[in-house]
Amino acid sequence: MKIGVVVHGPHIVDSGYAKKIIELLEHYGEVKARLGGTMGRTAVYDAHLEEVIDISTKRLPSASVDKFSHEGCEIIFLINYGKSNITGHAFGYKVFKRSLTKPALIQIERPGEKDGSVVPWRKSVRVMANEIAKAMDLKVVNPDIIMQEIFLKGTDCGHESTSKGTKTYRKLVGVSPDENIFLNGIVIGKSTDEEVILAAEDGIIVEIKGGKIKDHGVEKLGPVDLEKAIVKTGLLRRSEVNPRIVKFRNNNHNLKIAFLNHAAEDIYGLKNVDMVVTVGDDTTLVAADILYRFDVPIIGITDGDLDCVVQNGFKSNGSMIIELENGWDDIIGQKIFYELFYGKETLEITSIENFKKEILQLINNTAARYHIKETDSSGV
Repeated sequence: MKIGVVVHGPHIVDSGYAKKIIELLEHYGEVKARLGGTMGRTAVYDAHLEEVIDISTKRLPSASVDKFSHEGCEIIFLINYGKSNITGHAFGYKVFKRSLTKPALIQIERPGEKDGSVVPWRKSVRVMANEIAKAMDLKVVNPDIIMQEIFLKGTDCGHESTSKGTKTYRKLVGVSPDENIFLNGIVIGKSTDEEVILAAEDGIIVEIKGGKIKDHGVEKLGPVDLEKAIVKTGLLRRSEVNPRIVKFRNNNHNLKIAFLNHAAEDIYGLKNVDMVVTVGDDTTLVAADILYRFDVPIIGITDGDLDCVVQNGFKSNGSMIIELENGWDDIIGQKIFYELFYGKETLEITSIENFKKEILQLINNTAARYHIKETDSSGV
């Protein structure tokens, strides 16, 4: 039997269950595993599983499911460790709904918890789902029950016409107060209630019912299809782990530095550069933590507007965090991009220390007050 495993999120890897599930399924046939989503990549590196779980490409979970289907897998497993069974089941429903092939899909959700479950999303895999659930001491949950719960809670999008255009609503499930709300990887607000509804008008987020909107995040996000957008709440990575450095720099070449001003971009694509300039507190935190694994230092341009998107953050030795006055990070970031990078994403230099001095000189010339927070390899 050919079995495909779509691994989603860091916690299923950090908990050790991704490895356990893959080893269990190997008793049933030939198993191939690949990551669905992006945040799990760091966890895969930390767990030494990059030879077991394919992290070579960036795909949505539904696209990973479809790829396995096209490759002839008879059964596909979606393994996830949501912060609650409600959010986990809603995630599985969305993945199955968005998949084009609608294959024989079994979801394993929160396997280390009392409410952990196995969900057969097609009737044809119920026998297999029962067998896996018994082997892992989990309960089987019928998809009909999940869909009733989802529609009862109103998690699908609704639309209404207004004088200005079309207004779209999306209700979130499993939210706790005081959690970050991510839309396509960008923090667009914070919850104040357990019931949260996002509202967009002609693609622009205009309101968060049960939450507080973050104007700067909405501005960065721009227009979005609220129905198809990837929504997360809470921390991007909840586990406290010891990061694994998988590459060390080789300075016997011209130095290549990159510019990054968007945390949702593919940070892993920068693992082979010598330094990255990051703009924004959350972008700096996420990028520094990921790039720490590849021994890539960062120059972070921040203004103290931090949303704490990961439990802990690390940064490589030689990094420099520059904290400006509120609102100045984007201004300085744009000046660095156009005046030092000449409007390009990457730049070759001869000296990192000289480049740091150029950045500080540029900041001094704008009369913006700043201070340098950290330059060692401790947590950001």
